[in-house]
Amino acid sequence: MSFLQTLIAFIVALGVLIVVHELGHYWVARWCGVKVLRFSVGMGRVVWSRRFGPDKTEWAISALPFGGYVKMLDAREQDVGNLPPEDLEREFTRQNVWKRIAIVAAGPIANFLLAIAVFAGLYSNGIPEPTPRLRAVPEQSVAYQSGLRGGELITAINGEEVPSWSDLRWKLMQLAVDGVPARIDVTKANPAAQGQLIDTVRLPLDSLQASDLEGDFLGKLGLDLARPPAELGKVVEGGPAERAGLKAGDRILAVDGRPMLDGLAFVTLVRGSPGKRLELSVRRGEDTLALAVTPEATTSGKQEIGRIKVEVALAPEMTTVRSSLPTAIAKGARKTWDTSVLSLQMIGKMIVGDISWKNITGPITIADYAGQTARIGLISYLSFIAFISISLGVMNLLPIPVLDGGLLLYYSLEVLTGRAIPERVGEIAQRAGVGILMTLMAVAVFNDIMRLMS
Repeated sequence: MSFLQTLIAFIVALGVLIVVHELGHYWVARWCGVKVLRFSVGMGRVVWSRRFGPDKTEWAISALPFGGYVKMLDAREQDVGNLPPEDLEREFTRQNVWKRIAIVAAGPIANFLLAIAVFAGLYSNGIPEPTPRLRAVPEQSVAYQSGLRGGELITAINGEEVPSWSDLRWKLMQLAVDGVPARIDVTKANPAAQGQLIDTVRLPLDSLQASDLEGDFLGKLGLDLARPPAELGKVVEGGPAERAGLKAGDRILAVDGRPMLDGLAFVTLVRGSPGKRLELSVRRGEDTLALAVTPEATTSGKQEIGRIKVEVALAPEMTTVRSSLPTAIAKGARKTWDTSVLSLQMIGKMIVGDISWKNITGPITIADYAGQTARIGLISYLSFIAFISISLGVMNLLPIPVLDGGLLLYYSLEVLTGRAIPERVGEIAQRAGVGILMTLMAVAVFNDIMRLMS
């Protein structure tokens, strides 16, 4: 069932992105007066088609699901010698260069517009997100040296509001890529006045390497999401926790004399202690008890872990990020722009070797993410589609022959020189472009396989 769900989620996401991209080309081609002969979802041999519309355009599904195309009336591909004058006027190469630029650019632009629409819908509907409250900050970390201790609620970074943990991570990643320090506004408890204290700290990000952005870069700074205290929920009958005398509502204060930071710290300790006796300090109502529990060993994958069979609250404090429709559209456009810029910056760092080429992902990883986000919920799945749509738009704008960006490069040169590039040059560039794409695809599939094996 999990594989089937992943497959369906991947097909739906891929289908939506391809259709939107090609509809961008189709609509602008029609608007510019160019005759469209075929609209295909998929590449290769046509397996199903129907003709309708004023030009009897063939709407088709082709055998290879990766991609699609809009086939226009084009003298480079069809014999147009016997066409009537009214059809010749609608041939692609006879259009002025600005119309050709508009038609080619419309596909990536449609992907960006889809992302804006999805983000705007999510923001206006409301997105449940963890609040940007900090867990206890490790000593010797950059965050600790900057004055952060844990428990602070981050409200803004460099003057921009940060309503959720994902916004916090996104903003710090952007600043880290740009090499700009973060000015963080926080609200924290003020024991002296029994109220709240507003403070600003400066968090330098120059300790991060470009390769750190590939993983948990927040952890390298000493930042982590706050979790609830180690309070027990349902205790499974006959399990190690019940045999030890633990009850629902107990709060774990310390284990083997070491204070428990929160529920996540307790769960991590138990999982790492199969068969080991643990001495607990437990708060029950007004009393503090000393109890001992031995986690039973169990196998999870290839690893042996400990379990005491009790629920522990781990869900962080949540907030719902909601905006009015105009604000949501503006935020969606900003998110799309920022994601596009960051994607280009990361590609640039890969080219110069600052970031590993292992970050290039292929269809297997994308399908896996599609399945994971679909299982989490509709909001996560729609966000995934928006981000992939942006990636598709950015990738298609790269100046690689056979991609939209390569064609836009040709037409830009035509605007500058007043002449189309020679046909022989175009043919050589096309072959080079195919080679580049095949190499990138090989690297992506190799990375996918290595991720599966590891």
